[in-house]
Amino acid sequence: MSEQDCRAGCGACCIAPSISSAIPGMPEGKPAGVRCVQLDDDNLCRLFNQSERPKVCEEFKFSKWVCSDNRTQAIRVLTELEYATQVGNSAI
Repeated sequence: MSEQDCRAGCGACCIAPSISSAIPGMPEGKPAGVRCVQLDDDNLCRLFNQSERPKVCEEFKFSKWVCSDNRTQAIRVLTELEYATQVGNSAI
């Protein structure tokens, strides 16, 4: 697996982080830990390669240190990053 290849069926990046921009079906974005409505039953994005896909989603790329070796680890890492980002923002 190269550094650019998303792990098919993972969906961790569509669950763990918050997304502040509008998503079709979620006009206010989505809170951390909430499954995106555009994530199908196979944990694949229905908006992949579509113009409606939020820019933040389009720009997210697979990275071994974030996505880890499996979905469970990826959700843990992304949840920790989300928490660290929120704690960091509240200290400003």
